[in-house]
Amino acid sequence: MTVTIKVMGRFDFSTHQDFVQSYKSYPKGEKRFVVDLEGAEYMDSSAMGMLLQLREYNKQGSQVILQSGNEAVNDVLRIANFGKLFTIQ
Repeated sequence: MTVTIKVMGRFDFSTHQDFVQSYKSYPKGEKRFVVDLEGAEYMDSSAMGMLLQLREYNKQGSQVILQSGNEAVNDVLRIANFGKLFTIQ
């Protein structure tokens, strides 16, 4: 099963509750999460923390894929070495 979470606008602490609810509405288990960052204009350290929480939540499952980030978002992910923790497309 693949679950896609679309991020729109600013990906920061103001989106924390919605982001967490979007993946916790699915029971833990084997599934693939795709975080679609195409609509994300900005990403800060709290967003990186939320991605790490998703990774931990899905620890017993399969992978978490981060996709379609713009240049600025992809630079943040690259600088933070998130390519070692996530599949970035």
